[in-house]
Amino acid sequence: MKTYEVVKGCTGLDGLRRTERAQPKPGPYEVLIRVHAASLNYRDHMVVIGRYFTAVDRDTIPLSDGAGEVVSVGDRVTRFKAGDRVAGTFFQVWKDGPRSGWSPALGVPLDGMLAEFVALHEDGVVPIPRHLSFEEAAALPCAGVTAWNALMVAGGAIQPGDTVLCLGTGGVSIFGVQFAKAAGARVIVISSSDAKLQRAARLGASDGINYQTTPEWEKEVVKLTGGRGVDAVIEIGGGGTLARSFQSVGFGGKVCLIGFLAGAGDTSPQSLMMKGASLQGIGVGSTRMFEEMNRAIEVNGIKPAIDRVYPFEQAPDAFRHLESRDFVGKIVISI
Repeated sequence: MKTYEVVKGCTGLDGLRRTERAQPKPGPYEVLIRVHAASLNYRDHMVVIGRYFTAVDRDTIPLSDGAGEVVSVGDRVTRFKAGDRVAGTFFQVWKDGPRSGWSPALGVPLDGMLAEFVALHEDGVVPIPRHLSFEEAAALPCAGVTAWNALMVAGGAIQPGDTVLCLGTGGVSIFGVQFAKAAGARVIVISSSDAKLQRAARLGASDGINYQTTPEWEKEVVKLTGGRGVDAVIEIGGGGTLARSFQSVGFGGKVCLIGFLAGAGDTSPQSLMMKGASLQGIGVGSTRMFEEMNRAIEVNGIKPAIDRVYPFEQAPDAFRHLESRDFVGKIVISI
């Protein structure tokens, strides 16, 4: 089968190579999936440049996110049959409940989804919403579930009338816009680009703040909320933006820490403590969260925002597009 690999010790895009591997065979509890599309997350860029938490210690198929069709199943599989349209879960396998340890993730340390075929445990696979294409469904496993966990699970679900602040316009933040809007919440988005803010508004954002022209954006957030602050923050900047997120969140709210795109910083938690707010660390989510999210996506007719779809042969170009950060939503590779 055709696939890509990130070579051992890779520190740049020249370490992403197209190759051939033998088609996997499903074990007793596994399903064999013909992958039709895979999507990229910023994590995948970090893996390729050798700066992710877990080093690439062997030649590894990249990408945690993908969707396709079941072609065969192991003899003890009960949840799926040939012909089912499915996606793999980020963790293999965190089925339900609080995390009790580290489950391995697709794309590192496990082989990922940028291949024609993958074999996954049936508990690490979910049916995809019926109205979505494979390209749209491939956007869900990491970014979608992360946003769902942040807004609807960790620290309690947001409520109608709440206000959510989303930092940036990448995959997680745009899913945050869509889920918050469907839940009846107001959404504020910050970005360095007015064009991106306009696209976020078309997807449901109520207000946009350009942090280039308004560097003290936390003050504008407080102003927009009448001095109250927001109920939840999708925080993808990390140390570099946490202090402003702490100022933006309201009494009893939550800051959902997801990424570290803004680099390191020295942040005091005093303002968080004084407001009785919480900092929630978000590590994607469980199979059950994925299933619950998919039901909400179906009921609300939500479609993931796809910035661009690349053919398999142009996978390196998809990685370059990701590195540029010049996109809104998700970047997808068709297979």
